[in-house]
Amino acid sequence: MPRNSHSVNHRLTILKNVALFALAIIAVRLFFIQIIEHNSWVAKANEQHTLLKTITAKRGEIYMMDKGEPVAVVLNQATYQIVIDPTVTKKEDIQKVLDEYAKNYQVANVDEVYNQEGLRYAVMAKNIPRETAEKIAESEIPAVWLKKNNQRVYPEGELASGLLGFVNADGIGQYGVEGSLNKALSGQDGLIKTTADVNNVALSIGKDNVKIPAEDGTNLVLSIDRGLEKGAENLAVDAINNTAATNASVLIMNPNTGQVLTMANLPNYNPADYAKVTDASAYNNYTTDVPYEPASICKNFAFSAAINEGKMTPETTYFNKHYEEVDDWKIWNAEQRSSLYGTLTMRDALYWSLNTGSIYALKLLGDDPNSINQQGRERLYDYYHNKFRLGRATGIELIEAEGYIEDPNEGWGRDSTYANMTFGQNLQITMVQTATAFSAVINGGTWRTPSVVAGQYKDGSLTSATSIENDKVEDKILSDETSAMMREMLINNRGYKARAGIDREGYDVGGKSGTAQVVRNGAYDDTFAELIGSYIGFVAPSGEMPQYVIMTKMWGEGQSIGSGDAMDLFDSISNFLIDYYKIKPGGV
Repeated sequence: MPRNSHSVNHRLTILKNVALFALAIIAVRLFFIQIIEHNSWVAKANEQHTLLKTITAKRGEIYMMDKGEPVAVVLNQATYQIVIDPTVTKKEDIQKVLDEYAKNYQVANVDEVYNQEGLRYAVMAKNIPRETAEKIAESEIPAVWLKKNNQRVYPEGELASGLLGFVNADGIGQYGVEGSLNKALSGQDGLIKTTADVNNVALSIGKDNVKIPAEDGTNLVLSIDRGLEKGAENLAVDAINNTAATNASVLIMNPNTGQVLTMANLPNYNPADYAKVTDASAYNNYTTDVPYEPASICKNFAFSAAINEGKMTPETTYFNKHYEEVDDWKIWNAEQRSSLYGTLTMRDALYWSLNTGSIYALKLLGDDPNSINQQGRERLYDYYHNKFRLGRATGIELIEAEGYIEDPNEGWGRDSTYANMTFGQNLQITMVQTATAFSAVINGGTWRTPSVVAGQYKDGSLTSATSIENDKVEDKILSDETSAMMREMLINNRGYKARAGIDREGYDVGGKSGTAQVVRNGAYDDTFAELIGSYIGFVAPSGEMPQYVIMTKMWGEGQSIGSGDAMDLFDSISNFLIDYYKIKPGGV
């Protein structure tokens, strides 16, 4: 049967038109790719042939001082990860290596890794020591890489853990120095950008190659004296074991420079095993980031203010009737022996820690010995908050809480609030604020910014220059005469209280205790079932300016810890300090 030529031609025309339409689509697409989308496709091609690699900066190490020399207390140790390509590495080979060398470091299940279809990269083990890594390398298993990392090492174990903090699994510093100075310690990672071949191997060609070197972190040297820190912590442990206290903090600083020599918090923990800590409060540095009421220690500041304003001297007298009534509320002395009823000097008031005495100082600040007034409150606030910087960040190179000081003119019961503030209640301040203010009381009257950083360890030696921004303040807030009067009264305070403490010939010891009630359900617990004991003081050769301020704090939930326990710890540390530094007595 003859073919229909018309039908054949029709089909050819259709095929021709389809082919032309397809070619048109291809041409349009090529136009878009080559002209319109040219830059985008070039970028994608470059991405496939560009190797980007981060150069990890080495984290700075941390040192303490030991007999005048820096000694490392936080180090970096080289460790390795086992990384595999499951599509190349045989399952039985990697299982054998893990079982033989890295069982204690394994972080991934072999079966689970090999059950993931298309997986090309898997970390099988972490923190492998170098010696073990070398043995694994000798196995020469295909597609097994040993990736080098730095692991944080704390050779001193639990020493000063509340001060040091730790580095978490992501390499970020947490708490203490590791957290507050994380930026300086971390440094700055570098970058390599270069042309790579099909196997992702870097080539030494390409006009766009970039290499930015890593900037290693700063090796920080702390002002902390390792031997003194260790001695203070051991004595604090003894104090906890021999009292009802469960916690203790110790702060030792040089009042003439602001440098902190000891910052202890007990109980402590091992930063290398931070994940094993069950109570996060163990991470707290109670000397800087937990405000509290230090109680009668604050009488030092109320008395200093009144003396410095020319309103009183140690010999100024007042009538003590064991209590003061303020805002229809009776504020009693803790010490109410009959022999103290009547006319007393302000020296007596500080010696016996009489609340009526510190309240009288507040009255004198208002130029009215019979009542508390606005002028007295405002003057006390000025000294507490502006001069002594209580309830304010000190500027120390650590995470710190501010606490608070009540406004002198706002709120209910201002007079009674400020009466309580003279003996250290109705306010919240930190130990470092308290010790820094006390240093100004006894060092001649100068408030100095406290510091835990002495410098950096660079090229094998200590240099005072660091990348740490810490604006140092030196503010003369009290006269030399006020400071001298306060030192004399504080030395007088020891009297019978020296007991079996510091009774050596040739040493001046001065200090002030504080026993604070705790607040429960918005009010002070008048059952005294829980008390916080504190003591602050100085020790020096007789007739010489103090070089060391020591503050101790002891407490425990539901425990009644008096200032006597804190003073015993102060005495023990003071005796240790004299022997440790071989401080010779004065006047002999």
